[in-house]
Amino acid sequence: MPSHAKPSLEAGLVALKQGNYQTAIAQLEPIASSQNNGTASLQAQVGLVMAYARTGEVPKAIAISQNLIESNNPQVQEWATRALEHLTKRKKTEQESKKVETGFVPFENSAPDSTPITPPETSTLEEKPNNDRVIETKSDDIPPMVPLARLKATLATPPPPPPSATPLSGFMGSVTRTQAKLFGVIYWRQAQRARAWQPLRKPKLIPLRLLSAGTFIAVFWVIREILKLALGLINQTLVKLPYLEPIQLLYHDPTQLLLIALVILIAVSPWLLDLLLANLYGQREFPKDVLNTHSREAVRVLQRCSQQRHWPLPKLRILPTAAPIILTYGSLPRNARIVVSQGLLEQLADDEIAIIYATQLGHIAHWDFAVMSLLLLVTLPTHKLYQQMSELGDKISAKIWRWPVTILASLIYGIWCLLTGTALWLSRLRLYYSDRVAAEITGNPNALIRALLKIAIGIAADIQKQEHTSWQLESLNLLTPVSYQQSLSLGTIASNLSFESFLKWDTANPYRRWFTINNSHPLMGDRIERLCQIARHWHLDTELHFASEPSKVKRQSFLLQVAPWLGIPLGVLFAAFVWLTWQLAFTLKFLNLKWIYEDWSFITGCLLIGFSIGTVMRINSFFPDIKPATVQTDDSLPNLLADPSALPIDSVSVRLVGKLLGRQGTSNTLAQDLILQSSAGLVKLHHISWLGQSVNHQDLIGRQIIVTGWFRRGATPWIDIQTLETQSGKTIHSPHPIWSTFLAVAAQAWGAYVFLTG
Repeated sequence: MPSHAKPSLEAGLVALKQGNYQTAIAQLEPIASSQNNGTASLQAQVGLVMAYARTGEVPKAIAISQNLIESNNPQVQEWATRALEHLTKRKKTEQESKKVETGFVPFENSAPDSTPITPPETSTLEEKPNNDRVIETKSDDIPPMVPLARLKATLATPPPPPPSATPLSGFMGSVTRTQAKLFGVIYWRQAQRARAWQPLRKPKLIPLRLLSAGTFIAVFWVIREILKLALGLINQTLVKLPYLEPIQLLYHDPTQLLLIALVILIAVSPWLLDLLLANLYGQREFPKDVLNTHSREAVRVLQRCSQQRHWPLPKLRILPTAAPIILTYGSLPRNARIVVSQGLLEQLADDEIAIIYATQLGHIAHWDFAVMSLLLLVTLPTHKLYQQMSELGDKISAKIWRWPVTILASLIYGIWCLLTGTALWLSRLRLYYSDRVAAEITGNPNALIRALLKIAIGIAADIQKQEHTSWQLESLNLLTPVSYQQSLSLGTIASNLSFESFLKWDTANPYRRWFTINNSHPLMGDRIERLCQIARHWHLDTELHFASEPSKVKRQSFLLQVAPWLGIPLGVLFAAFVWLTWQLAFTLKFLNLKWIYEDWSFITGCLLIGFSIGTVMRINSFFPDIKPATVQTDDSLPNLLADPSALPIDSVSVRLVGKLLGRQGTSNTLAQDLILQSSAGLVKLHHISWLGQSVNHQDLIGRQIIVTGWFRRGATPWIDIQTLETQSGKTIHSPHPIWSTFLAVAAQAWGAYVFLTG
């Protein structure tokens, strides 16, 4: 290989992985046309097919595929044959769909001249008889270039598959998982669907019903308290200002009026959300005929289920965005709307689109979509206000005026988080029910497994391409089938780690559910394992195979993990002991502290003291010293993600190199959108801003950095940052240990003050 070829090939594949298709084409074209480097030329041509297909240059992709069919390598021949078949079919489908008026515009992050097609890197080919496993290519998951010697050996003499891996006759012929990674593809077993199946036992809907009612009450209570606080602050301000009088109307209790308003909002939510989504995100009507070109089964499922339940067909809508999402809103089944994104239609196969639509029918059947519609109706304007305030803050150059706007934007973001937090429990629980309904409607739980994983991959790819989390993903996250947070590592790890290995933590860790309390979606591994149970119940092979043995986690580690929260009930016990002691002392006329123990506020002091003691107990374990000899690098990240017995308290010291992604400007003042794009995938970063630093974390977004910190494996893997360092030597410190110590001392001081003063 010439000295210049390897860097160019590597750069081309990296650009392809990151979605920079024009850069990839420019890097790969010279290598693909080279006659002196057969191995590199083959890989470059495969990459060009993916890049051309993604940019809409289908004729060029077809021409290269026809050239690859004549290759001497059987794997390349099979891949090219399948790619050519798929490209030809998709081109024909797109030509037919152009005849139907769709009414929506191209999605926002596409090139102006791009045609919305599904290239071979983002679609599974149709199922063939006796072809139970298919491999799907994915340009965003192409791994870095492997050494030439190993590549030549693999292409020349493909190794036999291990006993557990059946030879595949699919997208790339007879190929193992290792060979799939070599070509930048994702290994799908393409497990079969049931041809005939017995209905599942009816689930108990009482928990879902109670939780839906509880969520409505929580939303009502939070809005009422925010409203009362705002009205009170307005009147207090008017009282203190000269020549102004408070407004007596604002002193009235808003409970009844608010309750009536929320009920009315639920009733009119379909039409109000139509307007909001159309104005904010370009939502348009989605004709059934156009859906039929993407998935005939989806149309049949919608029609059959609507007829069986005597519903009108749900109104179909589409969002012109590349991220694969779907959501349902409405107040009654007869006015329900199912909204799908353009990206989901392009990235899923026929049966996968159908079963994703079936999950939305589950939400309608269980009526949980009505409460979630109210929540979306309340949170969307709040999030839009936060976005507008952030944009206003970015336009202000003077710091003295920018800070008030920044604080206000952060406050509005906090209110949005508080409102969405009221529905976290319902958001998690309802997905289990909808998954079950979808599997029973279609008899195809394996398709739902593939669909969920592909959605995670597509969301991660969208974040990598835009280099931040889009407003759509964040604001609509609560109603989507897969959250953007859990998609970060899951959607980018496939080229380095099997899905089973990554998701084993979700199925085997005995304390896993304790770490989903603040998550909007259930553990992906847990959802998939339930779908696998349904598949096994119908005597089907499963798309993923999880080991049955649970992981071993020391109870002491978990107790240390939750020590701050464990200190709260211990504080209650301490308060009870103190009260009994004071009561006994007063009865014996030994000590008179009645003025203290009759004021029950001393219990609050005990709670704060207990929380403080628990926080202090775990600080050293949570933030151990980072030593260069034991620090883990990028190569170790897959192993850290695959450890099913890990807890966040384990605090693995890491030093990773990659690109810092996230929103820039006022909208990321709290560092809520910081992501590291490393060679092993995406990882969420936690950062605490520190006043007085010359460099801000937002100044490093989009640049290559070195992250040093503590890796934590939880429901969403993340890294607590110690330092962010650039290649030029600029360093940002994140004082996590200092902040934890400050929090513990503040809680201790406050608790002691309350305890002593009553």
